[in-house]
Amino acid sequence: MEQTKFNKPFFNEVETIKIKDPLAVALGAIDKSEPFVFTYMDAVKLAGHSCPAVSGAYKLTQLALKSLYGSETPVRGQVRVTFKGGVENKVNGPISQVVTLITGASGETGFKGLGGGRFGRYNLLSFDEGAHADDDAVCTVIFERMDTKKKIEISYANYMLPANPKMGDLMPLAVTGKGSDAEINEFGNLWHDRIKVILMNPPKDMFVIKDLK
Repeated sequence: MEQTKFNKPFFNEVETIKIKDPLAVALGAIDKSEPFVFTYMDAVKLAGHSCPAVSGAYKLTQLALKSLYGSETPVRGQVRVTFKGGVENKVNGPISQVVTLITGASGETGFKGLGGGRFGRYNLLSFDEGAHADDDAVCTVIFERMDTKKKIEISYANYMLPANPKMGDLMPLAVTGKGSDAEINEFGNLWHDRIKVILMNPPKDMFVIKDLK
């Protein structure tokens, strides 16, 4: 079977996210004992690129699910998600797409369920325009287990990430395609040095989780 040939080997080393999906079991796509396994590469395919927002979205969802479920396997379609701020606030929109991919929580375009709404994901993801994310945060998101009502808030900030000064010169060459192959590759490597930190070794205070009552 053909696979996408990503050129960043560390993508394969990023911790996966395992989550059960009862709808997939009910309709025969997967056995009852098997979870879906999401990789960072799935998020890259969804977004069409790899960046601090996409990697932050993947990592914050992973950490939020761990906080909600502990040693249990999370259940797709059983998590409610609320973003602080509107869909257009900073990068709430793109980050929400990655959260939807993994958790199944969807807005008004989501699946409305079977037999009166069973397995529905419709309107499990929303944006609270009256709430404000932390000033330094890229986003602040509330995750809630629908079965136990356990609720947490997670904020993601990346201001502490170092940036190689060469990136400023190389980025226009990469974005316009006017750079040489060597210049474009160098930019991609410097860019992904930061992505690797977010996914595999996030510094203190990059992701802050609070239990909500």
